Amino acid sequence: MLAARAQRNGKTEADGSESTEMDKGSESTQAAILVAVRVRPFSAEEQAQLAKPEGQQFGPTARNLASYTEAAAEATKGGTIRRVVHAIDDHVVVFDPPDDSGAARSTVGASNKRARDVRFVFDRVYGEDATQRDVYEGTTRGLLDAVLGGYNATVFAYGATGCGKTYTISGGGGEAGVVGLAMQELYARIGASDAADVDVAVSYLEVYNETIRDLLAADTGRALALREDARQGVTVAGLSEHAPRGVDAVLALMARGNANRTMSATAANAVSSRSHAVLQVRVRQRARGGGLRTAETQATLSIIDLAGSERAAVARGSGARMREGANINRSLLALANCINALCAPTPRHVPYRDSKLTRLLKFSLGGNCRTVMITCVSPASTFFEETHSTLKYASRAKRIRTTVARNTKSAAAHVAQYQAIIRAQKAEIQRLTRIVEEGRAGPVRAV
Repeated sequence: MLAARAQRNGKTEADGSESTEMDKGSESTQAAILVAVRVRPFSAEEQAQLAKPEGQQFGPTARNLASYTEAAAEATKGGTIRRVVHAIDDHVVVFDPPDDSGAARSTVGASNKRARDVRFVFDRVYGEDATQRDVYEGTTRGLLDAVLGGYNATVFAYGATGCGKTYTISGGGGEAGVVGLAMQELYARIGASDAADVDVAVSYLEVYNETIRDLLAADTGRALALREDARQGVTVAGLSEHAPRGVDAVLALMARGNANRTMSATAANAVSSRSHAVLQVRVRQRARGGGLRTAETQATLSIIDLAGSERAAVARGSGARMREGANINRSLLALANCINALCAPTPRHVPYRDSKLTRLLKFSLGGNCRTVMITCVSPASTFFEETHSTLKYASRAKRIRTTVARNTKSAAAHVAQYQAIIRAQKAEIQRLTRIVEEGRAGPVRAV
């Protein structure tokens, strides 16, 4: 998490700037990571290779005699893929279920693993027919309440390559993803409120081969350094920030950053993300007409699209692609080690410094942040190993607890700012007077 952690700071600068004091200890609370699982649909290629139920594989039987045809039987031959994930309801997913015939397969492809029929319970489960809106409503929408209330929040997509992480986060095919839907609602809420002045700033970076790059900078190839201290937490030195005026401006920045992001084709995914991407939306709110000492909140929403883990035998990469895959797997292994340490029954050292990714996620996993993990999995048996490990780590992540606190800053104005404050208060009084006279808004809102 790149957002600075709030710390007490009563120091007044000699140059006449604002004196600030952060107050969050009285509002801190424990929160669990919300873990959701999304099962993507079969691709057209996978559909063509799906193994059919027994009655369709072995010719006419008493059970299928009415619908059996030679052409249909020919079309079902040679199926090598079967379903290994089944969403039972909104909270339960079954891994490696029995066949439709009721008998479990003894082995699954090259994995040579026996059917498990294991059930996992999560906060949310989305089946193959779930829409982008469904996923957003159940995972990310609640984080906007937290951010506008002054709490840091993070949502990240986790899973193997080719399982729909980038589609879930960024969208595609004319459907908005988590980013687009969240920005639409964020700006709608900002526009509907006139109680505070709100500033929004956006940054976008990627972690590629353990190198941090600014996706919105003029020179995207320049490597940036991580900085960490007790006051500001983890920050990226030299990372550019932009002030979009609306949803379209944010989406334009997102599209510009995605165009600069490292993408390559592999055997597992024709458009594979070769880097971890981190979009940060910082929201700063200051009450209007607050006088000489004004309460101010600042919170950051981080939306993270992790690169997918991959097996060399599946991706069939070589040269640069193989090195990228090795670095991706190394950083995801570091993330898995951090999850294991955070879930341990007794306190353990959490190896955040094993990877740039885990350093960036430090406060999302174990600090001042409300966090949502969207786990993307494939239902196809070709992803058997990846899906099993992904579900196991997602299940462990449910046990992680973070301590969240409201980031409130009390800002005392310098004497040089008094005239500007008086002018702002006069303008606010005039605005409220017009509302009362015109009778448009009913009771006057509290300032």
